[in-house]
Amino acid sequence: MSNTERNHKDNVFCLLYRDKKNLLSLYNAMNDTSYENEEELEVVTLEEAICMKMRNDAAFVIDSTLNLYEQQASVNPNMPLRDLYYVTEELKKIAPPGRLHRTTKVRIPAPRFVVFYNGSADRPERMTYRLSELFSREEKEPELELVVTVVNINPGCSRELLYKCESLGGYMAFVEKVRNKLAAELKVEEAVRQSVNECISEKILEDFFREHREEIVEMGIYEFDQELHDQVLREDGEAIGMEKGIEIGRREAIENLMDTLNLTEEQAMEALKIPESERKKYSVS
Repeated sequence: MSNTERNHKDNVFCLLYRDKKNLLSLYNAMNDTSYENEEELEVVTLEEAICMKMRNDAAFVIDSTLNLYEQQASVNPNMPLRDLYYVTEELKKIAPPGRLHRTTKVRIPAPRFVVFYNGSADRPERMTYRLSELFSREEKEPELELVVTVVNINPGCSRELLYKCESLGGYMAFVEKVRNKLAAELKVEEAVRQSVNECISEKILEDFFREHREEIVEMGIYEFDQELHDQVLREDGEAIGMEKGIEIGRREAIENLMDTLNLTEEQAMEALKIPESERKKYSVS
């Protein structure tokens, strides 16, 4: 079994940012810093284990900050809660529970949470999710808060960031190539393979795509198959929701005509021109 099959959470973003040089470049672009020595960056990404079914995309410590970066192709307002789980596991490693009984302060890096969003839903260029937005009751001054910054990296968004960070710009160029080919009804494997080859010929992250060509194709098949699957589910859900809304609306209209004009159910349906074949579905009696 290949490494990709064992760890299907991996995707092209994860693979790209396993490279500390790329990760440092992304950090610099996000924070307007100019660190050059990737050895100053300590990778602490969670690796899934039997006892801890939890992995994140990229986590690292630099300049006294603990940075948790995630790539998402779907809208997920639950990211603050997920990041709370992640950061708790990270801090257990950085400051083991046994240290917490000391009388002196245990120093920890300041956590920062970022999601790089490149899904198909229309989203702002930047927005935030807050843990307190998930609380069952509103708290004016929540005693526990976690803020996630969501950065939209789709075409037309975050241009400066994509320009400053070559790896992120190259990643999105690859993603767009794949999506355009899928829109032209190419099979997923062929779309990913052609996009990898085009990136190499156009010198878009050439070394990365050349070195990891087959691994990227394998990852991409899973990644974009999953994205298509999720999109179909969303579209099906929207269609079901729309149909349900029409059903509720027609029933309300029938009841309104029956109450206000004293019509029978059959007369109300006739007035609304509901086909006889559908009348049983909208019956309010």
